[in-house]
Amino acid sequence: MPSKTVQETIKKLNFYAGPAIWPREVVIEAAKGLLNYQDSGLSIAEISHRTDTFAEVIDGARALIKELMGLGDDYSVLFLAGGASMQFCMVPYNLLPHNGTAAFLDTGRWSEKAIKEANLFGKTAVVGSSREEGYSFVPKSYVLDNSYAYLHITTNNTVCGTQLHHIPQTSVPLVADMSSDIFSKAMDGTQFDLIYAGAQKNLGPAGTTIVIVKKEILGKVKRAIPTMLDYRTHTKVSMFNTPPVFPIYCCYLSLQWIKKQGLAAIEKRNREKADLLYGEIDRNSLFDGTTAVEDRSLMNVTFRAKDEVLEAAFLKLAEEAGCMGLKGHRSVGGFRASIYNAMDIEGVKVLVELMKEFENSHA
Repeated sequence: MPSKTVQETIKKLNFYAGPAIWPREVVIEAAKGLLNYQDSGLSIAEISHRTDTFAEVIDGARALIKELMGLGDDYSVLFLAGGASMQFCMVPYNLLPHNGTAAFLDTGRWSEKAIKEANLFGKTAVVGSSREEGYSFVPKSYVLDNSYAYLHITTNNTVCGTQLHHIPQTSVPLVADMSSDIFSKAMDGTQFDLIYAGAQKNLGPAGTTIVIVKKEILGKVKRAIPTMLDYRTHTKVSMFNTPPVFPIYCCYLSLQWIKKQGLAAIEKRNREKADLLYGEIDRNSLFDGTTAVEDRSLMNVTFRAKDEVLEAAFLKLAEEAGCMGLKGHRSVGGFRASIYNAMDIEGVKVLVELMKEFENSHA
């Protein structure tokens, strides 16, 4: 039997938190570029990063990010390595003075890690936290001191399934980890002074991290910063070192897809998917949501079986039906359905029908 083409390959439903689902047309285009980029006879992975060919890719990606975020030339867009986790130290290295204090909104596992790294460079102040309640909600009552070097927030929490639906208003620089909800809705990027996001949720494969930084906030700390960890290195030289060419190419394709869809349409679709799934969780007698209703994430829907004994049976049913990656993070258990931009509503309907079927079989 002949092998199937890329277009014909049967695809399972990918509910993994990351690396995550891509738009199918982006996967197909990326596969073509990996085989033979623009009929050049070379793979995109073989093309030198110093060629005009790749310059068009990375410059195009930067321009689309600025366009989608509504940003001007006072911001730089960087493609860096080390994942979003590298930014946990790069941010305080560049922005937190020795005698300064960085403020944090502690909303989950990733803000915990960012706080830990920042403590190596200066003082930290946790202005709001839901840690004692298992990060089941987003703190809303907190006071911000104008003396803080910056305020760090995590806009979406993949492990516990919460999301900031309102961005804090502050006079100090605002730093946001947007790894799991960047470009999931229309947003005014000028609210932020620095945004970082791993690519492997809404943009492409793991291997590159987007950093969007307002240039005027840099160069104000007195410490010596290693060259590769200094944001100014990358704002002054387009490609200081060899960048991850293929992941950046994939991001460029995804950004084109996002622009074509339109952020308003993407946001509407994401809300419809989330409403459908949360509606079933609330209706179904076998499942419970795990987060405060007003803070529920549109990207990572977390829930659990009321009877923990049933969890393995539901996961088995889901995997047999081609719904992959529903097991919750090891630190919290339960289930997690990641419904990023590329997950269509039909995929969510499949999961909802499985939940109904499971209820009929086990209630």
